[in-house]
Amino acid sequence: MNMQHPFDQAVALAPTAEGVYTGATSPAFANMVGPFGGVTTAVALNAVLQHPALLGEPVALTVNFCAALADGTFGATAKPVRTNRSTQHWVVELSQAGEVVMTATAMTAARRETWGVDDEPMPAVPTPHAVPDPNHTPQVEWVRRYQMRFIEGALPADWDGGGVHSQTRLWMRESAPRPLDLCGLAALADVFFPRIWLRRATRVPVGTVSMTVYFHAGSAQLAELGHGWVLGQARAQAFRNGFFDQTAQLWSEGGHLLANSHQVVYYKA
Repeated sequence: MNMQHPFDQAVALAPTAEGVYTGATSPAFANMVGPFGGVTTAVALNAVLQHPALLGEPVALTVNFCAALADGTFGATAKPVRTNRSTQHWVVELSQAGEVVMTATAMTAARRETWGVDDEPMPAVPTPHAVPDPNHTPQVEWVRRYQMRFIEGALPADWDGGGVHSQTRLWMRESAPRPLDLCGLAALADVFFPRIWLRRATRVPVGTVSMTVYFHAGSAQLAELGHGWVLGQARAQAFRNGFFDQTAQLWSEGGHLLANSHQVVYYKA
């Protein structure tokens, strides 16, 4: 008997009409409040990927977290609002109890072979096998779904207000073997813990408000990676007036930039 992977269970959607789905949160991806934002982002992308009118593959996805997703069932809709010859534009919504809890926009495209280069080189770092697993106990359930090997910028050992930078570098992949795909990549873009915790070495309430993921790899390139490690790097640029930003990059072990992301996070000082 084949058991469905926990991630696939968490992002599963049952169609009830064209572009209309039902889903349910997964205890395996529980966060401090509601589910892990990365898996909710993957749900929004999956609503697009399952639509019968889909053209191409995702190039950009922006999600806006309007409210915390409560445990239980939810509705999802995905609508192509314009289709051009090689690009398609989407609007996605997640709702519960008659209220919208997340909005998203996406752009997909039928990619073609062109000249290309990675202008953001992967930094020189130790290999995944040279970096030990962390020895701390996860405080939220979703963290158990990922292997994370921190090269720099792990959670502070002492929450003493003495943080000096916001940069994290780590190798990561799902704990239970699963070939990396587009939904999995979208979730990995949100694996990084809040930058303010590292920069201040102080725990404060936080919540992502908006996140955009840009996909540089397609499903065929991701299939070649299998269950390989992904190098993630994230840092903030500014913390001000209750919000901070985060920019992140994700590379394959071979040094190819797979995706980058930007997000804005609310914090309470």
